[in-house]
Amino acid sequence: MSHLLRKPENNKLADGVTLVHEVTEENSDLHYVGFKVVDLEPNTSYDEKLTNLELCVVALTGKITVTDGYQSFSDIGTRESVFERKPTDSVYVSHNKTVTITANTKARVALCFAPSDKELPTKLIKAEDNGVEHRGKYNNKRQVHNILPDSDPSANSLLVVEVFTETANWSSYPPHKHDQDNLPNESFLEESYYHEMDPPQGFVFQRVYTEDRSLDETMAVENANVVLVPKGYHPVGVPDGYASYYLNVMAGPERIWKFHNEKDHEWIIDRD
Repeated sequence: MSHLLRKPENNKLADGVTLVHEVTEENSDLHYVGFKVVDLEPNTSYDEKLTNLELCVVALTGKITVTDGYQSFSDIGTRESVFERKPTDSVYVSHNKTVTITANTKARVALCFAPSDKELPTKLIKAEDNGVEHRGKYNNKRQVHNILPDSDPSANSLLVVEVFTETANWSSYPPHKHDQDNLPNESFLEESYYHEMDPPQGFVFQRVYTEDRSLDETMAVENANVVLVPKGYHPVGVPDGYASYYLNVMAGPERIWKFHNEKDHEWIIDRD
């Protein structure tokens, strides 16, 4: 299996608390992006102690309460399935705090991490505050929910976005990359993709490759898999009959998303 493709670990931490995924600097090629998925049964809790990392807690499904020891946000979360295609609630917390997440209902929670050296206010990112975009045309259409875009100064490093791609369409396409610290032309941002499929027995294809092809991997990605993008282009293709959801986490030395399209395929953007 590719070192970029992560299957669910489903590590039981306590009764009703399951660590589905854990991506850290120690167990991956990523130095700026960390990522976890936690499943919680009703009335169970999960604690995360932050030192030099900031965190965005995304209520993927279910209702949760999030506290940083000073502020608490109760009964947040808007959907039972990500494929309701509506934004959800999230909470941003900067470093030097301990975060407790408690499930009000059965819940799946994403924890998105990046380096942090400046304490910023804890913030509830309400569902209605997500910027919703419709990008692309023809078989390149997708719906985007901007949870923590680079236009929002609430975070030090983190960028967080959800993307829905309908059946037989392509996403993160034409192939683009952001692996050069070369502003204003391109920014260096690592990235992770947490994928879900509808119906859940589906799969998508994701290719991660560099200009010189020193990295070139194509993966069949199944429901609840994670794909890591330390560098390179990273398009996603969705087979007929299935819809795709993914949650992106990005971070790097500068908190700006400036990408470079692969020149061979850039022409599709300007088709009539």
